[in-house]
Amino acid sequence: MLEEFFDCPIRVQSLREGPCGPLLEGFAKELCKVGYAEIMTSRHIRAAERLIYWADREGILIANLTEKFLEHFDHHLRSRYGDAHRLDLLNGARLFLKHLRGTGVIAASVVESANQDPILLTSFRQWMRQQRGTCDPTLYIYSIPIRELLRRLGTDPGRFDAKGLRQFVLERSQQCGWATAKTCTTALRMFLRFLIAEGKCVAELSGAIPVLAHWRLSSLPRYLQPEEVERTISSCGPTPVGRRDHVILLLLARLGLRAGDIVQLRLGDIDWEGAGIQVSGKGHRQTRLPLTQEIGDAIVAYLQDGWPRTDTDVLFIRSRAPFRAFTSHCAISVIVAKAMKRAGVTCQSRGAAHVLRHSLATSMLRQGASLQDIATILRHRSIETTQIYAKVDVTMLRQIAQPWPEVQPC
Repeated sequence: MLEEFFDCPIRVQSLREGPCGPLLEGFAKELCKVGYAEIMTSRHIRAAERLIYWADREGILIANLTEKFLEHFDHHLRSRYGDAHRLDLLNGARLFLKHLRGTGVIAASVVESANQDPILLTSFRQWMRQQRGTCDPTLYIYSIPIRELLRRLGTDPGRFDAKGLRQFVLERSQQCGWATAKTCTTALRMFLRFLIAEGKCVAELSGAIPVLAHWRLSSLPRYLQPEEVERTISSCGPTPVGRRDHVILLLLARLGLRAGDIVQLRLGDIDWEGAGIQVSGKGHRQTRLPLTQEIGDAIVAYLQDGWPRTDTDVLFIRSRAPFRAFTSHCAISVIVAKAMKRAGVTCQSRGAAHVLRHSLATSMLRQGASLQDIATILRHRSIETTQIYAKVDVTMLRQIAQPWPEVQPC
């Protein structure tokens, strides 16, 4: 494999006969497998070679390398290379380290000992996966305030008290918006439930987290006009990336999928004969939605000329190596935001993907669909969640609006 990236036979021989020759050979195969270009693969192999040389000089065993040692390696590079070359070497070294973990060269105990997260937080995430089926992106968001809480109050839950918890929530809520503060209180309540269930703190603390003031339906859903939605969908070009983005936009705008639904879609979720698509929504609830001719044709075009060669069965793959699934639903909003920018559409919301979902609901309402129909399409558990869209039906609101009373001047 190494001879495919280096022309000089002596160079290839020196790499193979070195103390870590088999590791470099396996690293090269892995990079080629996930779709890295030849020039990038050779760069990463050189970075791995440089890391091996540095570790040997410092007396560090390859099996003991951790992220902490990469910081020292970076310091070593800073004194010898410019920023661009240094970052390339550091990126390649980090990929090599990840490869060593995946192949078991670096023991799991070494990885765990290098993990900066408290054991309590790691146990909480495991408990949430087993007991509630919580997905990793949600656990990542929950971990942010919990990690800060443990730094503030310590890692001994037996010393937690209501005053300290309330003070933490109040201080944090003053530093962020309502949505972020709400996520913080939700994460802390779940964390306390875990601690109580495990017998690590008193049950009375379950009510220690204050409820933040918020009025339901106080805001309006952000949405686009139908012509703006169509311009956004049409902005994707006839390229592999454009075909992928076109399918994503159609699923958001026609079926009202969430960004998280898009990330989890797999090839097996598409029923070509039955013209349906299986969606795993919140709480892993499975729902079957219709596969329209428009969406089906777009998926076929993407699979024929756009879907990269990969071993995974995930439907939507990154456009650059490593060719794998998106790691977060945020990538979907980035794709939508770029499409809106190309189409000259202004998005007044941070979650661009969710704007298309709101736009579908608003368009259905204006075409005469009932709130129950919209709730079914959007897969809302309760119709109360759908009621917010009634506020954008200006035509119906005008029919029930009362005239403003005239008051005679004094």
